[in-house]
Amino acid sequence: MIFTPVKSDVQLPSQEEAILDLWDRKKVFEQSLNPEGRKTYSFYDGPPFATGLPHYGHLLAGVLKDVVPRYWTMKGYTVPRRFGWDCHGLPVEYEINKAHKIESRKDILKMGVENYNAACRSIVKRYSEEWKKTVRRVGRWVDMENPYFTMDLSFMQSVWWVFQEMFKKGLIYEGYKVVPYSVGISTPLSNFEANLNYKMVQDPAVTVSFPIHGQENTSILAWTTTPWTLPSNLALAVGRELDYVKVKELSSGRHLILAQALLPSAFKDPAKEVEVLSTMKGQALLELKYEPLFSYFADREKQGAFRVIHSDHVTIESGTGIVHMAPAFGEDDYFACAKAGIPLVNPVDDDGMFTAEVPDFQGRRVKEADKDIIAELKKRGRLFKQETLNHSYPFCYRSDTPLIYRAVSSWFVAVEKIKERLVANNKTTE
Repeated sequence: MIFTPVKSDVQLPSQEEAILDLWDRKKVFEQSLNPEGRKTYSFYDGPPFATGLPHYGHLLAGVLKDVVPRYWTMKGYTVPRRFGWDCHGLPVEYEINKAHKIESRKDILKMGVENYNAACRSIVKRYSEEWKKTVRRVGRWVDMENPYFTMDLSFMQSVWWVFQEMFKKGLIYEGYKVVPYSVGISTPLSNFEANLNYKMVQDPAVTVSFPIHGQENTSILAWTTTPWTLPSNLALAVGRELDYVKVKELSSGRHLILAQALLPSAFKDPAKEVEVLSTMKGQALLELKYEPLFSYFADREKQGAFRVIHSDHVTIESGTGIVHMAPAFGEDDYFACAKAGIPLVNPVDDDGMFTAEVPDFQGRRVKEADKDIIAELKKRGRLFKQETLNHSYPFCYRSDTPLIYRAVSSWFVAVEKIKERLVANNKTTE
């Protein structure tokens, strides 16, 4: 017989423990690492966060990470592999924030950055023993006695060295990026994180009038579901190929400009409420200048603000077909305004509160200021219409606070400079 008959009373758990004990006693893994004269095969293991116990996702990835080094070891290579811990970012900070009842960046500064960092470092090894037991039971061969930590100076300095080398080569530049931002934990989130916690909510939707310079009694109507961004308005956007109309509101006699297709959205009965005076393409509206809603950034007019521009994202699906633009609080707004040479203003701090640049609402959380901003617009005669919109809105999955979209200063790699090399190298990869 080629095979020994299988016993009828196989005890798989005890067999597993016996094999693990054999590996430990004979140091089988250690012996496989340092045979003389072998070439080295480099294996880099993306580490788990140090703030919780291993779960199915870790175990599945760990098995796959075990297969590759074993394969190359059997192919005759030495494959060093060290376990690691990701110590940076939100998971560790979130644990400390809960323990110390920290609700904003200001609370961290009050606690002291050094004290806060020390608290974060203190919990990194909390679960290391449990991880060792689980990884061993899975049968994965990896060095957990000599792990690396991303908070080690040697690790952080290696990252800074890479950044420095790229900077020397002209591959690093500073700019802005509009990202999902959590005011509850004062930090940007990835798009993946922003999609984790959508809720159905009621938000105000307002239509606001913008009087046109040089055209007496004529205003452009723009629609928004984020009234808190109106103090930062710097432009209005139209679609150059869309159809617009100038109408006379019969009740007031004023002239209003909006998309032709959206007359029924702005008026209950357009046939009885307005008279169409003229029709035009959006192209005819470009470069019209208008009166700002607020005076906070009136000086930006000298830099090209408060005029009508084109943007590809403008549609006639809702609103008025004319989009209010606050470049610091929308990705489409940012790119369209940058293309038109309109500057960026950002009167919202890292905790999502208005700064002194907007004195009437200073210190207020932006979304909590919606009602007061709407009241001020009504007082100034600029509120044309107010509605309530039921829609799905993203919330921070950690703090359960509404997300905002906000421009943050960031450092970027100039990928376009090395695009051809990246593509060429990708073609050599199996």
